[in-house]
Amino acid sequence: MDLGITGRVALVGGASRGIGRAVAEALVAEGARVVITARDADRTAQAAAEIGAAAGLAWDSRDLDAVPGLLARIAAEVGPVDILITNTGGPPANPDPLALSTEEWEQAHRTLVLAPIALLSAVLPGMRRRRWGRVVGIASTTVREPIQPLILSNAERSAGLAAYKTLAREVARDGVTINTLLTGSIATERAASLAGSMAAAEAQAATTVPAGRIGRPEEMAWAAAFLCSERAAYITGTALAVDGGALHGV
Repeated sequence: MDLGITGRVALVGGASRGIGRAVAEALVAEGARVVITARDADRTAQAAAEIGAAAGLAWDSRDLDAVPGLLARIAAEVGPVDILITNTGGPPANPDPLALSTEEWEQAHRTLVLAPIALLSAVLPGMRRRRWGRVVGIASTTVREPIQPLILSNAERSAGLAAYKTLAREVARDGVTINTLLTGSIATERAASLAGSMAAAEAQAATTVPAGRIGRPEEMAWAAAFLCSERAAYITGTALAVDGGALHGV
């Protein structure tokens, strides 16, 4: 299937590794001109070279003031952003949901809500003028079924999802879609960290996920690539779980 995004400029966050990198690689394979960002400059540049991205730029999602300059540089060197993938690592877990500090809550809100909204506020006007745009947020199935030690992710990702739904309705008439992918058990460093090791994460998924295994980052990437395509023009405001059937709700 031709996804119809050849030549489109895509910005993928958190793309030096894991799900972000897999999404960036899938978009490159579809002919998009991909710019990746992550905090570590060397790792980001290396990842960009390895996957054939147009550029790899260092950006810390906590630095909201850097967003205008980042997007201005991308526009000047590659072109205005047509496709935006918002993606960042999850906040820390804590078995006691009342033990988290105000600073930890503020940090989670900044990275999971304020940073994506800063990016959307900057790119949506141009997308609307050009009558074409795709936004995909990478979130978690915890927005539907909270996990006890992950109260920061449960709460802040839910807030982000609600904001995306609101914005999707606002821009739908302008040829711009906004969707969210909900990450289930996927083989990433985050999954390994939460479980104690990758082997433990795989063993846990084998018994708790109906598909009987942990997912691969590429499986998230293929779903993201489709949502970025011309073929998905009538899909907006949705939250698609990529979880091997793990969610219990309908």
